[in-house]
Amino acid sequence: MFTIDEIMTTELATLSQDDSLEDATELMGSRGIRHIPIIDSDNVLLGLVTQSDVLAASASNLSGKELERTPSEIRIGEFMTRDVATVDERASLRQAAIFLQRHKYGCLPVVTDGRLHGIVTDSDFVGVAINLIEQLEISEPVED
Repeated sequence: MFTIDEIMTTELATLSQDDSLEDATELMGSRGIRHIPIIDSDNVLLGLVTQSDVLAASASNLSGKELERTPSEIRIGEFMTRDVATVDERASLRQAAIFLQRHKYGCLPVVTDGRLHGIVTDSDFVGVAINLIEQLEISEPVED
């Protein structure tokens, strides 16, 4: 059985709930990511901020054409998703992929023993699919 720990990303870009909307926007842009786990000082997962959350928080902050508050004044704790589905690093890749597809989630933070250890995203599963397709293509017999 293939497990989550074989494909999860462990070099995480994280923020705290006291960081700002501006921090989230900058981190997503600089790292080219769409999901940011929000953790406390003990590496316990408190929530998740997605690209959709950032866009919604930015849009709801507009009053006509004027900003109600600057993005640096809006705390992540105000708009992050708190009830986040997670997965254990020993979980089956197949089960996690089915869960993501069924619920239309873009990622699953990997939490083991209460601590954030990584993240697995829909892009990680696309990578697995590409690898499998390439292996199938290599193993196909060549017709003359």
